[in-house]
Amino acid sequence: MGIWQILQPTFMITGFVAVMMILVEYLNVLTRGTWQKALSGSKWRQYLVAALLGATPGCLGAFVIGTLFIHRAVSLGAVVACMIATSGDEAFVMLAVFPRTAVLLSVGLMGVGIVAGMCTDMASHQLPVEDSCTVMVVHVEDDTCRCFDADLVLSQLKRPTLIRGLLIGGVGLFLLGITAGAVGTSGWGWIQVSLLVVAALTLFVVVTVPDHFLDEHLWQHVVLGHLPRIFLWVVGVLVVIAVLHRFVDIGSFVRGNSWLVLALAGIVGIVPESGPHLLFVTLFDEGDLPLSVLMASSIVQDGHGMLPILAYSWRSFLKIKGVNLATGLLIGALMLSLGW
Repeated sequence: MGIWQILQPTFMITGFVAVMMILVEYLNVLTRGTWQKALSGSKWRQYLVAALLGATPGCLGAFVIGTLFIHRAVSLGAVVACMIATSGDEAFVMLAVFPRTAVLLSVGLMGVGIVAGMCTDMASHQLPVEDSCTVMVVHVEDDTCRCFDADLVLSQLKRPTLIRGLLIGGVGLFLLGITAGAVGTSGWGWIQVSLLVVAALTLFVVVTVPDHFLDEHLWQHVVLGHLPRIFLWVVGVLVVIAVLHRFVDIGSFVRGNSWLVLALAGIVGIVPESGPHLLFVTLFDEGDLPLSVLMASSIVQDGHGMLPILAYSWRSFLKIKGVNLATGLLIGALMLSLGW
């Protein structure tokens, strides 16, 4: 595998992650406060909303549920449901490389998460959270920071800031790459059309949002906070796999040691970090890994979602991770036994 064979998918994946993150950030600000209302009520509503937030690509939904748990606003089972459903930043990558399977996997993770969350609360009887806060602090945008203000758009385009110019240029290049066929799949199927629509919507967001939103939410959070790490992880994983393919028959090794690989996926998933899971995502995409191992890894890992809980209570962190590890290994073992 040459350098271009590594950089081309890296740029494609990183670009897709960037535009999706920008849209998610935009929608999060537009819908601020609605998740709080949705979580009030029955435990079943908590499980469902927590799983839906977890299934949202990225770590935002997991951060929301983790923060609410720290403030005793949701149950332990709701956190389990959310963390099982989430795949962190790797969800963006899976949507980029195998979208159909990614959607089905996400639905399956939500179902497993809801059941596991219900069982957790039945067993735990709502155990208290150690070292928890009692005052709920939620970031709410100032009323003057509107996502779209028609009166400002023209003036912003006449005198764009450096950051806006860079983002417009970057998204524009990504859009041009999709149109030219350099990004995405060959031919104009639904995947390529979806990429085009997502990129066009992202360009609209970058052009129209006010400078505050552009700088704080898109540039600081998405571009500087996430993309460098994602780019380096993707490059690193592709290089490692290229080296392994040169010296090892990965497919034969996985088939001959499938139970060992399943256990390894569960152990790696304990790490509260977006990145290690990319190894299993890439191996699955290349046909070297069974769905059961990817499922187990997706259940156990949660990107950065558990970091707020780890910061407040390592006991709660271990409880949740223990439930997720047991669930992931159980579901993975059942699927592997069925030949998946």
